[in-house]
Amino acid sequence: MSNTLFDHNRLISCHFDSYSTALVFARYGSTILAPAPLPESAAPADEPDGMAEHHAPSAVFEDFAQRSGLDPAKMRLDDGFEAWMSSDSGMIRVHLIRFTTLDAPAEAIEPLGGKFKPISEMRGLPMIELNLMRRIFDRIMSGG
Repeated sequence: MSNTLFDHNRLISCHFDSYSTALVFARYGSTILAPAPLPESAAPADEPDGMAEHHAPSAVFEDFAQRSGLDPAKMRLDDGFEAWMSSDSGMIRVHLIRFTTLDAPAEAIEPLGGKFKPISEMRGLPMIELNLMRRIFDRIMSGG
């Protein structure tokens, strides 16, 4: 993946089944963030003034879909979710991708080292990631 683009951006992918209200997240080993975990120095931050182009959600979504081999027609960028982190290497924006398929596409993320898991199976993740999942859970369950 483009190093400069993903130096300043990360993605969280999820699937929500509105019928069963099951929410699952793509987990890649010890992180839910693609293509890599946040740096150790990362901490929640407010959106910076004059947001730089290298944080553009559509560019991140398109690059991730192309390089991961995922079908962009089967997922969408959640424009209403926004999270910013400060780190020693600069600001990082966390984006949310929601799969729109009937079932969570487990076979699509397996080649990326991913597995879909509910929040209840996310013990051991960094607290910063657990807090991001809680924000996403609240957003989706409230109809967002």
